[in-house]
Amino acid sequence: MTSLPRGRAANGHRLARRRRAVAVIGAVSAGLLTLSACDKPTPLATITVGKNSVSSETDCYDDGKAVPTADLAKCLKAKDIKSLKVDPDETVRFGVDPDVADKGWTILMNGQALTDSSKKTYRTIPGSVFFNAQYGASGNSTLVSVRQGTEQKITGLWTFKLKKDS
Repeated sequence: MTSLPRGRAANGHRLARRRRAVAVIGAVSAGLLTLSACDKPTPLATITVGKNSVSSETDCYDDGKAVPTADLAKCLKAKDIKSLKVDPDETVRFGVDPDVADKGWTILMNGQALTDSSKKTYRTIPGSVFFNAQYGASGNSTLVSVRQGTEQKITGLWTFKLKKDS
């Protein structure tokens, strides 16, 4: 038997449920507030050779706005450029997010356009091209970039280093 007056036990149950509901609403609100403060991540560019791949976000991206030339130069000289070993007999696969593809993208080798602009999300190039002097390569490594936009208005730049694996 309970020592509470008639009806008090039921009110206590309702009060506990109400507190839990308020706590849940508070937690959800705090989570949504935290998410709204986050920056939208930059799109990814990915290079795959055989079973190995590297993906990268970039600091040279401003959500569709032109990236200043000074910023582009910094991105090409960054120290944290991701690298991948390439056997010249392998195929090198380039992939970009649909947001990048929609605006058009070009593969650059040592700063020079290697391909025409494309709106596809996926391109392939023979690995031997990246180490062939005919295409401007020298030595056993090549700087490869994915450029979003046109030569006059670059809206994104992702850079990778390809190292010859023989």
